[in-house]
Amino acid sequence: MKLSIIILNYNVRYFLDLCLQSVENAIADIHAEIIVVDNNSPDDSCEMVKTKHPNVTLIENKENAGFSKGNNIGVAQAKGEYLCILNPDTVVAEDTFTKILAYAEKQKDLGAIGCRLVDGSGTFLPESKRNIPVVKVAMQKMIGYDKNYYNNLLQEKENGKTDILVGAFMFLKRQVYNEVNGFDEDYFMYGEDVDLSYKILKAGYSNYYFGETSIIHYKGESTLKDALYAERFYGAMQIFYKKHFRSHMFFDAIVWMGLQLVKRLKKSPNKKQETPKNYVVYSTNDINKLLESLPFKAEKLTELNKVPSNTEVVFDANSLSFKEIIQNMIDFQKKQKHSFKIIPKNSNFILGSNDSQNRGEVIHF
Repeated sequence: MKLSIIILNYNVRYFLDLCLQSVENAIADIHAEIIVVDNNSPDDSCEMVKTKHPNVTLIENKENAGFSKGNNIGVAQAKGEYLCILNPDTVVAEDTFTKILAYAEKQKDLGAIGCRLVDGSGTFLPESKRNIPVVKVAMQKMIGYDKNYYNNLLQEKENGKTDILVGAFMFLKRQVYNEVNGFDEDYFMYGEDVDLSYKILKAGYSNYYFGETSIIHYKGESTLKDALYAERFYGAMQIFYKKHFRSHMFFDAIVWMGLQLVKRLKKSPNKKQETPKNYVVYSTNDINKLLESLPFKAEKLTELNKVPSNTEVVFDANSLSFKEIIQNMIDFQKKQKHSFKIIPKNSNFILGSNDSQNRGEVIHF
């Protein structure tokens, strides 16, 4: 088997459904498997997977064991030469895996590969490619100076080496994952991607960023950014420094004080998503019945031009490829600010997110 895609899910049933639809399309021509590990979700995620995606291997954990342990459980059952660690709140293009596989097999020192991530508004996420967060860089990031935190020497659509990748999408050989002992289970959530990336570098491999394919990451769907988020995130950074950069008491004290300060200053986002003035549905199908069933007044859009400002564009995945949807989001975002949602195939709901700071929205019809 060439590829195993590991998706760790917790309580994001609708985003997981959309993710699985996109992944199933993307592995149509690859000998691959999809493994969903559910961390005891209180919603009906597991029942949805069994009913709508019967070819997916489902592992139902009896507790929420965290990101690292959950993914390690999935990898333990994987059969693929390559692994892709993938968040459930992502949407991949139909050619994402074929392109990255071709690129991976050209690299002699391959560690892990990440790709170009955009949020639900089509905006590029700079954490797609990062530098090693040594103490100085991390402290600069904490006070809002992130020039050295992100790998800004590598352009968004370029391919090349980068130190740190994001856990929403990490593509690597199973042999490499096992050699470095996978995700460190001392991390419950956050920091484990930084740790894994760094362990791969220390093992003598190179990590790569691949900018020739874009995927959506509805950032924040698996957890809310609240006080608990801040505690876990900065706690994870403490673990990382203790494991890899502990030098002497002075540096330990600086890191500890900085983390404590930022943790206390961190506030949950209170930005409300603006209600669009206009709605359009982009589809090549006959959608008159769909338009009548929506809880808002919308018009059918057949050509992506002259869309009024403050318009929400709803893409119909029943007629458009996921690659088309992702690219249209990016193109729209560059021209004029719009919001976007997607109607998954054979579904009675639409979903999306207007930015990377707030949870997305699911609308049933």
